[in-house]
Amino acid sequence: MSEKRTEIGQLGEFGLIDRISKTAVIHNTSTIKGIGDDAAVIDTGEKYLLLTTDQLIEGIHFDLSYMPIKHLGYKSVAANVSDIAAMNAIPRQITVNIGISNRFSVEAIDALYEGVQAACLNYKVDLVGGDTTASPSGLFISVTVLGEVDKEKVAYRSGASDKDIICVTGDLGGAYMGLQILEREKQVFLTNPEMQPKLEGFDYIVQRQLKPEARMDIIYEFRDTGLSPTSMIDISDGLASDLMHVCRQSGIGARIFEDKLPIDQLTYNTAIEFKIDPATCALNGGEDYELLFTINQKDLKKVEMHPDIHLIGYMDKKEKEPVMVTKQDQMIVLKAQGWDHFPDK
Repeated sequence: MSEKRTEIGQLGEFGLIDRISKTAVIHNTSTIKGIGDDAAVIDTGEKYLLLTTDQLIEGIHFDLSYMPIKHLGYKSVAANVSDIAAMNAIPRQITVNIGISNRFSVEAIDALYEGVQAACLNYKVDLVGGDTTASPSGLFISVTVLGEVDKEKVAYRSGASDKDIICVTGDLGGAYMGLQILEREKQVFLTNPEMQPKLEGFDYIVQRQLKPEARMDIIYEFRDTGLSPTSMIDISDGLASDLMHVCRQSGIGARIFEDKLPIDQLTYNTAIEFKIDPATCALNGGEDYELLFTINQKDLKKVEMHPDIHLIGYMDKKEKEPVMVTKQDQMIVLKAQGWDHFPDK
């Protein structure tokens, strides 16, 4: 009798993480938070140490036919710094591991690290180590970031309460539509290599995809204004998926409003051109690396006039899961339809 085989796609990324976390045993009292948030939290005495890691694999997370390798270096750091920002913390050091095949030259790796160093300069972090190894094909990058935060200021996904206001920074869906533009132009080029890519007029959304920024500016503003989010997560998998994380870990539902979703005009127009609902881009696009956070109502005045913070709804104990009120005043349950590393085929 053969052993039972379960395909990873049946679990999906988050199901696999849940399965792994159930077997993880904490042996050290200094481990305050392990698997399940944007970063692990470790007690080092006066402050908490934050630790997060992420990897980017060619053909899965990026396509070098349109991703400049210098931008890739920058993005690999920014995406990880964003996880530190999501804990209301400050990044301090990074390590970078790479796997490279023989199709990459020394000059290409130099360009990759130019991007890494540009991000280090921007976010004021130190590159302190890493590992290099051969890859049978393609390029592999793994970045680990260390950060720190005052113990009373750390923000988890699990701290939201009933009637907390739900906020997001920036605008949503731009990175996803930038990817659609890049993929379209790639297909045109493959059909006719004589054709030049038509990216004029799409600069903003293309940059949102190729060179995103972690919102450390907002974290520094929190310190200046004395604002402490009750919960926070960065939007890497799409608003719907990431709001679902906050709801599940906080044990409470949420209600957001379609007409409050911050969507840039170029994102909106491009979505219409591609015959995609702009709200779908905002909810499920991913890779915007904006911050989704909740605040106590008493802190409303600290954010209500901020030009880059948008109030999109509130936590609601009456709901079992996150729902959205559409522009037609209909209620729909949000589903996690963002990026899945292990789709069930």
